[in-house]
Amino acid sequence: MNHAIHFGTIGIICKKSIPQEVEKLKRVLAVLEKLGKKVMLDKHASIALKKKKEGFSKLEICAQADMIVTLGGDGTLLKTARCLSKPETTVFAINVGNLGFLTEATLKDFEKKLKAFMKGKFVFDPRSLLHVTLRRKNKAIFESLALNDAVVNQGSFARLIKMSITIDDLPAALFKSDGLVIATPTGSTGHSLSAGGPIVHARVGGFVITPICPALLSMRPIIIPDERTIRIRVETERREEEIKIGLTLDGQNTIGLDFGDEIIIRKAPQHLDLIRSLDRNYYQVLNQKLHWGYEE
Repeated sequence: MNHAIHFGTIGIICKKSIPQEVEKLKRVLAVLEKLGKKVMLDKHASIALKKKKEGFSKLEICAQADMIVTLGGDGTLLKTARCLSKPETTVFAINVGNLGFLTEATLKDFEKKLKAFMKGKFVFDPRSLLHVTLRRKNKAIFESLALNDAVVNQGSFARLIKMSITIDDLPAALFKSDGLVIATPTGSTGHSLSAGGPIVHARVGGFVITPICPALLSMRPIIIPDERTIRIRVETERREEEIKIGLTLDGQNTIGLDFGDEIIIRKAPQHLDLIRSLDRNYYQVLNQKLHWGYEE
């Protein structure tokens, strides 16, 4: 329980399609206003509510709000995480999407949980993030955070990619595969799991390195400490007309890769504090969402 936490200003970050489900947004907003909270609406919420004033950007909300309420699914939470600027950010995720593996509440129980949280009846579920830098010709051209993973792939093009990996400047691997996933423990239940990687508890401090369909069958997934620095170099050359290799973050943002590009992955200085009910059971969530742990 965290009685000392003061959630005076609440930011609302919504999924893009919230204007089509505006009544759900109105319900959440009404509860927050009844609790006497100052609310910062994002641009999607402002449009949905037909406000004259343009809403705040995700970056502004992440920088100013004491707590962020996300209204969507896991995708909305992932987009929010990539905008973090403060060392730690508290998020209460309400699921109005599909799977909602990372979310805490539904529209049926969010009001009860929110009122309990305001009384200090909650626990923090801290989640680490990746800090990803792309260097081309010894110059950083792109930087971003990622909550789930960083993935090197080439879509549906069936041709192997040659890559090398160094860990803390120590040569670790030179291999060919369809791609590569570097995941946080949070992301271990996403793309990495589909590629044959392990489920890693969120409290474990590690990175999961999972090759996608490697040519070398002994190139199995590995978990390394998250204080390490991972460098991935693209060793494959492609002609201009061929399908490009890409770096995708959290399954949402993609940037093209060239021969010789270097992807540097470290643990981000920021972290995300998901707010949870006192009776939250991680293994029960695995069972309910992924059908892990029990036979039918």
